[in-house]
Amino acid sequence: MRNSSSALPIAITQGDPAGIGPETVVQAFRDAPAELAGCFVVGDVATLRRASQAVVRPGIPAVPVAEIGSPAEAWRVPPRCVPVLPLPGIPGPQRWGQVSAAAGRAAAACVVWAARAALRGEIAALVTAPLHKEALAAAGVAFPGHTELLQAEAAAHQGLAVDAVPVRMMLASDELRTVLVSIHVSLRDAIAAVTKSNVLQTVQIAHAALLRSLGRPPRIAVAGLNPHAGEGGLFGHEEEAIIAPAIADARAQGLDVHGPIAPDTVFMRARNTPEHPGEFDVVIAMYHDQGLIPVKYLGVDKGVNVTLGLPLVRTSPDHGTAFDIAGQGVADASSLIEAVRMARQLSA
Repeated sequence: MRNSSSALPIAITQGDPAGIGPETVVQAFRDAPAELAGCFVVGDVATLRRASQAVVRPGIPAVPVAEIGSPAEAWRVPPRCVPVLPLPGIPGPQRWGQVSAAAGRAAAACVVWAARAALRGEIAALVTAPLHKEALAAAGVAFPGHTELLQAEAAAHQGLAVDAVPVRMMLASDELRTVLVSIHVSLRDAIAAVTKSNVLQTVQIAHAALLRSLGRPPRIAVAGLNPHAGEGGLFGHEEEAIIAPAIADARAQGLDVHGPIAPDTVFMRARNTPEHPGEFDVVIAMYHDQGLIPVKYLGVDKGVNVTLGLPLVRTSPDHGTAFDIAGQGVADASSLIEAVRMARQLSA
């Protein structure tokens, strides 16, 4: 781990102030001081101080929150203290568990600031606490989530059209990695997005990202779209007409790609445990739920969302805003801590 004051810090966005993001951030600084060294929060000081009070328990005092004036000051804040770089003009604390435009504006502003700082090379990475898509929409934000917002910022920074910066979502844990062909669209639109070019591009993006992080060519499995991967055309023709030709093109480029494999078995084959080393390093899933359900079932507390294809490192915990428990101090910060660890590994 880098501990020099000259090393670039990692920014953590506060997330939706009405959700569990701020309190998991506070708990992470409290419970994992070594992992959080050199990290700081982009957000609102009052929001983080309220979150600190929310996690107070008998024998567990409030976590101090310190206002900083620049990212570099994060290295000088003592352990188990939350350094916050305040963004002027963003809304402060919002009512717990309530969707609001103000909360959406605050969450989006933090992400935009951190993305631009990363693109300018001022921070090593950004870790995003969860935001609420309905609150984003209420705030007039034109993007449905973090991935699309970061893609737009990266494209604007490079003077490119958004489609010229293709990105993909990877959900990763110690046991399983999945990369999605499509992200936040309806299932009907997700099926329409299963095209040869989209599948091939997803394989290429996953290969490039994991080649860097693993230090070797990754073993890639591609899931089918239909039950039993189409069963030779009996249950659908997408495998024969679209997915298999994309895999053939990827193999022609020298990539280690296998499939299409039946979706109900491919994740078990890729799962990596001490008792059962996985056959594959990553599974390419055809749509959101196909790829995310297996990873989340294995443990939301260990899953990390990584955006691939960006000219910056971005990770996030594998959970949402959890409005039903927000402000109760019972949320689990494990996934956020894992996201910080992965961000540090990817930016090293």
